Amino acid sequence: MLTSHRGRTGTVLANTAGVVFAVVMAFPVYWVLNTAFKPASEVLSFEPKLWPERPTLDNFASAIKAPYFLVDLRNGLIITAFAVAGALVVGFLAALAIARFRFYGRRALIMVILAVQLVPFLSLLIPLYLMLNRANLTNSLVGVSITYLVLILPYTVWTLRGFIAAIPRELDEAALVDGCNRWQTFYRIILPLTGPGLVATSIYGFIQAWNEFIIINTLNNPEKQNLMAWLLQNQTNRGTAWGPLMAGAIITALPVVVFFLIIQRNIAAGLTAGAVKG
Repeated sequence: MLTSHRGRTGTVLANTAGVVFAVVMAFPVYWVLNTAFKPASEVLSFEPKLWPERPTLDNFASAIKAPYFLVDLRNGLIITAFAVAGALVVGFLAALAIARFRFYGRRALIMVILAVQLVPFLSLLIPLYLMLNRANLTNSLVGVSITYLVLILPYTVWTLRGFIAAIPRELDEAALVDGCNRWQTFYRIILPLTGPGLVATSIYGFIQAWNEFIIINTLNNPEKQNLMAWLLQNQTNRGTAWGPLMAGAIITALPVVVFFLIIQRNIAAGLTAGAVKG
């Protein structure tokens, strides 16, 4: 009886701690939404208000009309799409080679891919800038896209390797016996079965490329940056315009949410399919 009582008490305490933690983590998100719909007079009021008394959409209009906002939105979409698509193509082929073929240096290559993920990318920022500047790729969408592709490539290779290793080799052999060549086996067998893994990996790559701002802020001018860098530079002569800034933050978060909703059906399968030892 005493053990049962202690178990219920522990459950109540754990649930309470979980609720408190959830509220603390969700409050900044709520405050961003709250501030985005407040007029300037309420935003700058000394008395904090938990909800707008006079909700307005003026902050969203001001953010969209701000210099470089739409340009940086377009830049962010182009850079992210190129980086994610390129990383998936290159990473999938590399993961396929590592998971399906035996070659000299295979284990060393796997360790290098793992070690690269442990290196803080910002420690390479100055050499990266000098290298891209010498190649005339600074202040360029191409240079940043290639940089982001390289940034998310190690994780892509490492993750997709697990998904491909989970596919039984017997399927490859059966396809070859039935008359398929290597390309047909790849296209008809391995690629469809790795689909959930590609979806799950693309989520990480999209978030990583879309949310990055230090590299692009260092390499490019405002007209060649993304919305994350725009949020950092949203200053006026009178200080920070908090209403438009919060509205811009909400708009900035929408592409990630939309992308997640589009492919969320495949995420659960993708996250579990690669959880094997390969």
